[in-house]
Amino acid sequence: MIQRIQTVYLLLVSILLGITLFAPLAWFGIGNEIYMLRAFSVESPAGETVQSPAFWTGILLACSAVLPILTIFLYKRRMLQIRLCAVEFVLLVGCVAMLACSYFGHGEVDAQGMKPAIFLPVVAMLLVFLAGRAIFRDEILVKSLDRIR
Repeated sequence: MIQRIQTVYLLLVSILLGITLFAPLAWFGIGNEIYMLRAFSVESPAGETVQSPAFWTGILLACSAVLPILTIFLYKRRMLQIRLCAVEFVLLVGCVAMLACSYFGHGEVDAQGMKPAIFLPVVAMLLVFLAGRAIFRDEILVKSLDRIR
């Protein structure tokens, strides 16, 4: 299980999304105050939740962080793993879309900027794609060995 490259990819996806859940993703300057976009909310400088439509983004990111861990333990059912990688990819596309809406959806903003953590779901999408491809290669290898017997 751990010696397979797709396990490493899926573990990295969970780690990256875990970082995304707790790290600040972007900042907005409105007036003299700087607000931080996090996975679950937009926080004021005092640490209060100002706007919570980002809550659903956090829920989607949390589901996306747990699914690769579950996928790792289904190593005997490779076709199910491939399907779960496809589901994970769709969840990550949704996360990226929701993060983009959260970032660009603010009206009057004097200045805004992104933190490096906002790009981690895009990297996770690449790793999920690579994991699915590696699982598919394993499935083809197993089927070819069954045919030889």
